[in-house]
Amino acid sequence: MPSGVHIHNVRGQLFEAAERVLLRDGPDALTSRAVTEEANCAKGVLHRHFTDFDAFLAELVLDRARGIEERTTTLCAAAGTGNVEDNVADALQDLFGPVTVAIVALITFRDGLRARLREAGLSGIPLAVQGAAMIAAYLTAERELGRLAPDADIDTLAPTLVGAGHLLFADRASPPPQMAAVRKMVTTVMAGALRPPLSQGEPQTR
Repeated sequence: MPSGVHIHNVRGQLFEAAERVLLRDGPDALTSRAVTEEANCAKGVLHRHFTDFDAFLAELVLDRARGIEERTTTLCAAAGTGNVEDNVADALQDLFGPVTVAIVALITFRDGLRARLREAGLSGIPLAVQGAAMIAAYLTAERELGRLAPDADIDTLAPTLVGAGHLLFADRASPPPQMAAVRKMVTTVMAGALRPPLSQGEPQTR
């Protein structure tokens, strides 16, 4: 296909094509040609919108990071409802979907991409860092509502939960862990921070 076809929302479709290639074939197969072929567009389209392939991949990661930041609002809105452990386990399962796990592997695989992400202000392990910030914001909201101990060390809890969650989901060759395993990990990590549910009519103390 020498010229490809015209596509709308070029950036979004190229991002989706890159994710499909990454999930199907792994980071070593992810090239600009593979992406444009997957998107069914002309080879030059990607380079008309991005200075080079690492710039494209950096924008893909930044787009995913913005999505995590947007989900933070939804998660914090759930504070005070349901079960804290279940809410955290659900958030971790959502965070470490197959695409996120594959992108974290891609970041490790490409030196040029890591350099671009540092230039864009993403330190540490991008996506995991944003995930830890999301969990920290939620746990802070729950602590303010009295469902976590007043001295709960959220700065330690949040990255510990995300790190342990990533280890559970990181093996792309195996099926994702069952929710029961995720919840068991969350409950273990948070055991010292959780407060027992209040009995009906019991006043809440801080």
